[in-house]
Amino acid sequence: MSNIEINFQGIGDINAKDADAALNTLLTKSGPGNDFTGWVDLPVDYDKDEFARIKAAAEKIRSESKALVVCGIGGSYLGAASAIDFLKGTMLNINALQGREPLQIYFAGNNMSPSYISNIVEIIKDQDFSVNVISKSGTTMETSVSFRIFKELLEKKYGAEGAASRIYATTSRDTGALKALSDAAGYETFIIPDDIGGRFSVLTAVGLLPIAVSGADISRLMEGAADARK
Repeated sequence: MSNIEINFQGIGDINAKDADAALNTLLTKSGPGNDFTGWVDLPVDYDKDEFARIKAAAEKIRSESKALVVCGIGGSYLGAASAIDFLKGTMLNINALQGREPLQIYFAGNNMSPSYISNIVEIIKDQDFSVNVISKSGTTMETSVSFRIFKELLEKKYGAEGAASRIYATTSRDTGALKALSDAAGYETFIIPDDIGGRFSVLTAVGLLPIAVSGADISRLMEGAADARK
């Protein structure tokens, strides 16, 4: 793939001094919002052990499920949804239902539409499926409501213990309602770093787990991100 080139012609003069100052503020983490700049170094400074667990969880999901339901809103789903659409095409689920892809991925918890949730339930209720719930706090209303619905569906289908083995929680490291529930129920958990906001979280477990489940190579994804950072 050839390098991307940017042509700045026609956009006016660029103030190099201001640009350098802005870059310095970002790299030294000295400006407003500096406690949410973890994304700057994320492509090279990430938890390699957790990364391996993400890949292993994705393989487990792909081996035992025909569908993954991702419960999240805003940055907790948009990055993964965009990446999967780009890499696998917007018709992934239709292709999977017709046998051309091994697994469907549905995004719930991004709205409160009963018909939308009901449609997903109707499609997956007779299939083996897993759930990835994503929330730092665990109290986001849309995400919590959708997760409760699919959690109960899993428990009816597999029992409490079987359901727990099919639920993956991406949440805060130490605090929050979802973290407490995950510890009590025995869900496998992945971390949303404290210094990364939702809109910058696609290269954390927030985006990487669903993207890996789609069949994309997340190792190459991170290599590309590291090249872009450089």
